[in-house]
Amino acid sequence: MSDTAHQTPNPIFVAIDTDDVAVASSSAARLAGVVGGIKLGKQFFMANGPEGVRAVLPDALRRSLPLFIDLKLHDIPNTVAGAVTSLARSLAPAYLTLHASGGAAMIAAARAAAETFGADRPRLLAVTVLTSMSDADLAEVGVPGRAEAQVVRLGRLAIANGADGLVCSPREIAPLRAALGDGPLLVTPGIRPAGAALGDQKRVMTPAEAMAAGASRMVIGRPITGAADPAAAAQAILDEIGADHAGVAR
Repeated sequence: MSDTAHQTPNPIFVAIDTDDVAVASSSAARLAGVVGGIKLGKQFFMANGPEGVRAVLPDALRRSLPLFIDLKLHDIPNTVAGAVTSLARSLAPAYLTLHASGGAAMIAAARAAAETFGADRPRLLAVTVLTSMSDADLAEVGVPGRAEAQVVRLGRLAIANGADGLVCSPREIAPLRAALGDGPLLVTPGIRPAGAALGDQKRVMTPAEAMAAGASRMVIGRPITGAADPAAAAQAILDEIGADHAGVAR
């Protein structure tokens, strides 16, 4: 998979948060051609493993729906490197996530493992601070100061050690672009169209705000998957972004 394959003009990756293969498969099929890719995370993977992922995104569908596998790897460097190798070999995802807080050696080991797959390697996205966490939540786990400062600190570390991009709150897009420039992919959950419920997200933006701030990709779940017509909901978000942004991907 070349770098250009990752520059999809459609910035919406849909988070399908279920452990039901049939439900996930139906959602993926209905959204093909409307969204830029599908994100499957721990809930689905723990229940169904690689076989379940392949059932949801068979090779024919994968060409139009790149796979974002979101397991937020976080372990000693050798273990994370092995996990990257296994996932890349079995599923060939476009994107994989790992925690930036795993440190420089862990991120570098993950990148070295990914590089063995050449142009088809997965792109590594480092999670900075979970979008469900506020400044107060960080203080409870021993991280003083504001979430934004921690995001930038971990973002610098991750990119310097081989991550292709970052997963961050949309509220941290601008400071990360200021710190890191236009090169890194910035992938943002915590996207809520105007009027949508916040759920457990605390640091949010609308799709148009996130793209204007410099997001590369947006991960959107319930506002699309929970809609009566998911494809129409996704199209409405593309319409909200506008033609000038819908065709742009960093």
